[in-house]
Formats: sequence, structure tokens, C-alpha cells
Amino acid sequence: MKPVEALTVDEIDLSDLAFWERPWEEREGAFATLRRQRPLAHFEEADLTQVTPLAPPPGPGYWAVTRFADVTEVSRNPDLYCSGKGAVSVLDIPPEMMEYFAGMISTDNPHHARLRRIVSAAFNPRRVREIEDTIQRVAVDVISRVETEGTGDFVLDVAAPMPLKIICDMMGVPESEYATVFRCSNLILGGADLEYIPEGKDPFLELLGAGQTLTGLMQSIAADRLEHPTDDLTSALVNTNIDGEALTDAELASFFILLLTAGNETTRNSITHGLYAITTHPEQRSIWQGDVDGVTATAVEEIVRWASPVIWMRRTVTTDTVLSGVELHPDDKVLLYYSSANRDEAVFEDPFTFDVLRQPNPHVGFGAAGPHFCLGAHLARREIDVMFRELFRAFPGIRSTSEPDRLRSDFINGIKHLDFEVTGA
Repeated sequence: MKPVEALTVDEIDLSDLAFWERPWEEREGAFATLRRQRPLAHFEEADLTQVTPLAPPPGPGYWAVTRFADVTEVSRNPDLYCSGKGAVSVLDIPPEMMEYFAGMISTDNPHHARLRRIVSAAFNPRRVREIEDTIQRVAVDVISRVETEGTGDFVLDVAAPMPLKIICDMMGVPESEYATVFRCSNLILGGADLEYIPEGKDPFLELLGAGQTLTGLMQSIAADRLEHPTDDLTSALVNTNIDGEALTDAELASFFILLLTAGNETTRNSITHGLYAITTHPEQRSIWQGDVDGVTATAVEEIVRWASPVIWMRRTVTTDTVLSGVELHPDDKVLLYYSSANRDEAVFEDPFTFDVLRQPNPHVGFGAAGPHFCLGAHLARREIDVMFRELFRAFPGIRSTSEPDRLRSDFINGIKHLDFEVTGA
């Protein structure tokens, strides 16, 4: 893939969904232009009141942080750039949605440190080993179902079922609720896409409804685990007490939503981008399949860099500071464009080349170093690793047979559908 700089720097508008519907090459070209000419670019916020009357009016705008060095600088300084006013929303999170969507990623210390301490205690070594064993079993099971068909939708048949089942099993969600979790996570992270919220539906109400549905599911499971503990993560979370502190019901619910959405959506998109990448770069597939044990670790990192499944996260300036020569002031919003940082020519050699042997590869696909580095990075890496090992074992010639049907989103670099076929089984 080569970037196409079809827009001048003044024509680029990251707040316009039409920009995100442009071909990938033009989007990458626009970010190359920004990195070179205007690495901290200011944009007006989208007027969501035209979409839903329940949305607040646009705020004062935001700064797009597009260079790797600036993204990492902001991430390492949470005192200067806080998360508490909303990490996943350009708008400050409305009070009625705070209960559902202000999880760990939208908190600051000491609250964030307390949450992370309690949650981390639930991920003890035994539970991590059990999860890793589950990943292997689930991958084999998913692939065995594909074998009889030979073709299908890679997202729905392969990439989505694996992380969905793993995260649901971790949390003790019964199989009867898988479809509900899948629907709600799609809606929460892809709410601007008409496949998930048809015209005539209010996105704000649909998003709120999805949060309420998942919260209700969590409350039901948590109540049962208090009475009848099991070995799942929900049991561990409701019964974990660190120095006299435990998760409140609201904290447990928001963490549950975070896991079910982030732990499902981003991994499935990485796996899907991975198949499309090895199909369109057959020489890289040959290198990987020629030495699966030796190449998989670097290939997984390259897939995450290449996919950059989460396009950005927001921070809010807390005190006067300067970034890349731009003066920033309290309450200024900054969006960390991980997708742009992962193509920064100053850091990555040939950044628009998919290279399964890429080393070093200091990508920020899981966020940059700092207190909000992805808690599930190890799990995601393991899932991608196992899935491609099993795909290569069962279907050495598997390939995509269509262009990706991309998610209409400025936040998630998602692929909704991707046709595939298996050969060489």
C-alpha cells in the first residue's frame, strides 16, 4: 500500500465521516501530510445534534496528535494530559452515560491505580494459564466448523467467534447470551454504521440501551457468583478485596463492558486485517509459513501495527504546556492518533510496507507506554498467534476473496465482512 496525498493540509477534516469513507490510501496520505506539515492540527468538533437531538452541542474542538514522538510524550505524562473527562469520546461523557462507559480507560490516578490494582489481582498466573489453554481449544473448534464449507465470511465465521467465546467464557457469560454481547459490542463501537443502527433510530438511545443491556447481564452474573462462586473472572472480581477495597457494582459493570467490547472487537479486527494483509502480500505469507515458529512473534506485532484497530484515544490538558511548538491550555482536548503514529516515517522504516520480520517494531497498537497501556495486550497477542498457527496448519492456502467491507467509524479501524476461501487443506 502506498499513500496517496489527494488532499491539501487545509482540506483535511478528521471530524467529517466522509473523510473516513475515503480509500485507505487517501486516508494514509492525509495523515502523512499532517505529520509533515501540521503535526498538531486543530479541528472543529462534529455537530452530533444533527444526528440525534439528545447530543450536546459541539465543544471547542480538539488537537489531532499525529506524530509518534508526540503520542508517546502525551501518554507518558498523565498528570499533564488526563483521561478522566473521557478517553473514547471527543465530547465529554454525558452524566447519564458515565455509569456504563467511564471504565478504567476514562479514569485518572488514584482512582485508576486502585481499579487496575484490583483487576490485576484477579488475573493470577493460574487463571492466565487456563485462558491460554482455552484459546487453543477455541481456535481449533472454530476452524473445524469452517472445514465443511470451504468459503464464507471470515469475520463472522472465524475472526469474531474466537475472541467472543474466549472473553465470554472468561467472564462466565452463557452461550445463550453470545449473540446479545456481539450485537451490543458492535453497536457501542460502531454506532455510526448504518448496518448496526439503521436510519430512523436514535444513536444516543441505542448506545445507552446497549450499555444498559450489558450492565443488566453483568449484574445477573455477579449476583449468582456471589452466591455460587466458580473459577471464572467474574467470580474473582466480585470476591477480590485488596487492602479492604473491592470493585463497586458500577465499576464492575463498566469493566465488564470494557472487556466485552475491547476484548472482542479489536482482536477480531486484527485477525481480519491479518488475513487480508497476507493475501495482498503473498511474499510475506511465504516468509511466515516457511518458518511459523520463528516468524509468528514478529508477524503478530506487525499485524497489530498494520491494523491499528483503535484509531485514537483522547486526553485532556490539565495545565499550560507546549507540545511540538504548540501552546496548549487547560481543558484543551488532544486526540492521540495511534494509526498515524504507527506509520510515522521518523520511527518506522518503510512504514507503508507490511513486513512480518519487522524489527524493531515499537508500535502503539496497544496504546503507548504509560498507565493506560492495554491490560489485554498479552491476551490479544496470544489469540492472534494461535489463530494464525491453526489456520496455517488446517488451511495453508486460505485467502480473502473480496475487498474488505469497512466499518463506518473514525474510532475503530474495523472490517465488518471479508469473503474468504480455504485451499490446500
